[in-house]
Amino acid sequence: MENKKPSLLLVVIAFATVYVVWGSTYFFIQRAVHEIPPFLMGFMRFVTAGLIMMGWCAARGEEVFKRDYMVPSALTGFLLLFIGNGAVIWAEQYIPSVVVAIMVSSSPIWFVLLDKSKWHINFNSMSTIIGLIIGFGGVILLFWDQVNEIFAVGGDHNRLPALLLLLLASISWSAGSLYSKYNSKGNSAAVNTAWQMTFGGLAFLPGSLIQGEWTSIAWSTVSIEAWSSLVYLILMGSIAAFSAYVWLLQVRTATQVSTYAYVNPVIAVLLGVFFANEHVSFIQVIGLTVILASVLLINLAKYRKSLG
Repeated sequence: MENKKPSLLLVVIAFATVYVVWGSTYFFIQRAVHEIPPFLMGFMRFVTAGLIMMGWCAARGEEVFKRDYMVPSALTGFLLLFIGNGAVIWAEQYIPSVVVAIMVSSSPIWFVLLDKSKWHINFNSMSTIIGLIIGFGGVILLFWDQVNEIFAVGGDHNRLPALLLLLLASISWSAGSLYSKYNSKGNSAAVNTAWQMTFGGLAFLPGSLIQGEWTSIAWSTVSIEAWSSLVYLILMGSIAAFSAYVWLLQVRTATQVSTYAYVNPVIAVLLGVFFANEHVSFIQVIGLTVILASVLLINLAKYRKSLG
């Protein structure tokens, strides 16, 4: 089934889902994380989504409990969801969602650097090399802007570890995506997704227990807005968008799939500014523009080849 050429319509729908829905998740994480502790929220989100997906796969008659699916999915889920998405959840306690989205927009840069099998192609392309240099310039610009705010009078020093975690999140997300791409060929994308979310969600549990989140949270005070945001993250952010992402990694190149970084931060900025009263500084706009320009340059050679 996975070897058939996918329908163009399905590919377009999958890309649209990843582009738009994932851009909105930064906003909804921000709505939930100030009432539901980060590790607990990650556990509830991904385990719930994983079990729903697994039940759906089982109902369709797919083979769920297969070692070939479970072992790669455990590592992928840890890299993508626990480290990659977990760092985003934790950081949004201290950093506005628009800044978080802009910071992690650098992930396509790491795709190029970590995809060793494509080094001979990527590093023979001048546009890719220039794009990498420009992209790191944008990341440094954003870090400099945020570090200045942190060490200003009255700055929040919790932002510094959050910024470093966001850098780690981008690297881990790219590494997990590449591992999934090269180690899940021939497997059911739906089953892979279910196990990745389940294993990734379970990885949040020890941290939640150590932090005492289960006993410290006042369940009765959690607002409808926070619960609704969590439901959106489970159904749309995880089941719909993450499933689309894992499937796209199997049918399209990692570089093509990484183009979600063009749209996600823009959606996040629009939602943060208009619905959460967040502020975007001139430096942040410049940083985002520089990073997105670098992503365009990195992908330029591939686009020319596809058009040629």
